[in-house]
Amino acid sequence: MSEAPAAPPTASAEPATGAGRLDLLLIPPRARAGWQVLPARVVAMCVVELQKLRHDRTELYTRAVQPALWLLIFGETFTHIKAIPTGGTPYIDFLAPGIIAQSAMFVAIFYGIMIIWERDAGILTKLLVTPTPRAALIAGKSFAAGVKALIQAVVVIVIAALLGVAMTWNPLRLLAVAVAVVLGSAFFSCLSMSIAGIVLTRDRLMGVGQAITMPLFFASNALYPLSVMPGWLQAVSKINPLSYQVDALRGLLLGTHAHLALDFTVLTVAAALGIAAAASLLGRLAR
Repeated sequence: MSEAPAAPPTASAEPATGAGRLDLLLIPPRARAGWQVLPARVVAMCVVELQKLRHDRTELYTRAVQPALWLLIFGETFTHIKAIPTGGTPYIDFLAPGIIAQSAMFVAIFYGIMIIWERDAGILTKLLVTPTPRAALIAGKSFAAGVKALIQAVVVIVIAALLGVAMTWNPLRLLAVAVAVVLGSAFFSCLSMSIAGIVLTRDRLMGVGQAITMPLFFASNALYPLSVMPGWLQAVSKINPLSYQVDALRGLLLGTHAHLALDFTVLTVAAALGIAAAASLLGRLAR
């Protein structure tokens, strides 16, 4: 009598589970594509920078004093004496967008001091050994500077509204104003970090920053229209990104004639070039 066929051996679930777990240990998960990782790391660096405001907000309060004085004293005085032709626009209205751009630039132009402090504290070296690209580190810091400048812009807009400046409250235009402020601040913060990568010390950066801040401001259309400038100053103003930022803010807030497409193109290209330049010089700070 023949024996009954043996039942096929049943596979145990344990070895399969163990093998699966072992595979997870030996085979790393599939890496995400660079276009997915880069934005996330830029946002992460930006959030880290903004968290510093939770510990010390005095910078925001003290930096609001200077633009308030420009509007209250300079704006009101020149509105009464009518010394600067503004094409029928009250001078304080003409000045307000320029002061918004100025306050944003002043926030960003000394941003390189922070990265030098991070170098001295050993933080920058730790950041550079992470997988985060240098361009993402710089972009995160520059857009954090833009958000800080945006807070200053809100303060200036509130002060200008209290002084009776006739501005638009259209949400889409205000959103475009925010974009212009962030892009301009991103460029100037990258300019500051590029200078930091060249001079390498806080004292030198302070000196260079103070030397270029007021020329950038006065060689723009923030205080007076291009038509009243001498020819050589008009040429300088046309290569000054601050002029394009002011032109965009003036057109969006006041409804005056502006070259918005050109303004935003210049600001975007300037911010991108600034990020590339600062990222290329970042390694010098860590040496």
